[in-house]
Amino acid sequence: MNHPSFHATSPHPLAPYGWDEQWEAEFSAHAGQGLVPGRVVRVDRGQCDVVTAGGTVRADTEFVVPRDPTKVVCTGDWAAVDAGGDPRYVRTLLPRRTAFVRSTSSKRSEGQILAANVDYAVVAVSLAVELDLGRVERFLALAWESGAQPLVVLTKADLVPDATGLSYLVQDVETTAPGVPVLPVSAVTGDGLDVLVAVVAGGTSVLLGQSGAGKSTLANALLGEDVMDVRAIRDVDGKGRHTTTTRNLLPLPGGGVLIDTPGLRGVGLWDAGTGVGQVFSEIEELAEGCRFQDCAHGSEPGCAVLAAIDSGELPERRLESYRKLVRENQWIVAKTDARLRAEIRRDWKRKGAAGRAAMEAKRGRSR
Repeated sequence: MNHPSFHATSPHPLAPYGWDEQWEAEFSAHAGQGLVPGRVVRVDRGQCDVVTAGGTVRADTEFVVPRDPTKVVCTGDWAAVDAGGDPRYVRTLLPRRTAFVRSTSSKRSEGQILAANVDYAVVAVSLAVELDLGRVERFLALAWESGAQPLVVLTKADLVPDATGLSYLVQDVETTAPGVPVLPVSAVTGDGLDVLVAVVAGGTSVLLGQSGAGKSTLANALLGEDVMDVRAIRDVDGKGRHTTTTRNLLPLPGGGVLIDTPGLRGVGLWDAGTGVGQVFSEIEELAEGCRFQDCAHGSEPGCAVLAAIDSGELPERRLESYRKLVRENQWIVAKTDARLRAEIRRDWKRKGAAGRAAMEAKRGRSR
């Protein structure tokens, strides 16, 4: 994910924001149309701030109004904008490399894009409250699905009283996040920050997490100044107000750029089947040893997943979380996929018939 032309040593003025030879090639089709490239650093009510070689400009987004809400102009997008004029317009977006999308809380269950062209999805998890491993798994499913490399940062590590306790917490999250680096960090003492700075210097990072997870404090530590508003959180549940209200893209002094996002109350999946599989990779690997290809890991004979639970190799909580996220993702996808809806209905009918047959057989034996 490191791009050779990314760093500020490159002569291109947009290099500190991630401009490289690949983006140059993508933009070449627009270069002769009186347009200039720029990166969207903030979106607000149909307008956006775009950093260009000549500075940051305010541009209207009315020419980019797709039917799909996940295709709207978003922080992190690379855009072709008018070279001059008043007002200026974003004429088109360059094809995204990655996109972090969640489902909205509306009844329409539309997708909402949170950040575009991200290399690292940094999930902030507070150690000031009890770990919610299920929520970590949910964030990671979306992160993997986005195409970015996930990273879990355990914030407020200074609040854990001893090193042994901290080690156990890290191990718990590592078990929940196979293939994902887990880094305990304290913005108060500075522990772990040097490693995080080195990682995010390699590209574009988006900072994700619940309100009260310490995202704004962490962003300020990375930026080297108090750019983000920080407010005290409640001791009872670790929750606080949304100190960040918009998604902003900011260059980091050590290299790379950071997209900070508002605290997320809900993290709904959005067509994240691949991401769910990545988060629960050990379950999907075990499932290859099941006797039946369509094993639901419920009560089927020869189920390798249930055998792993019986032996203690796999925590039962992991399987329950896996089932929950698979069901949720199927439901979301089915709302826009008629064929999948029909398949799910057939599956429900098949399971219902099997259940009724089992009950009849049981009654017959008891007579």
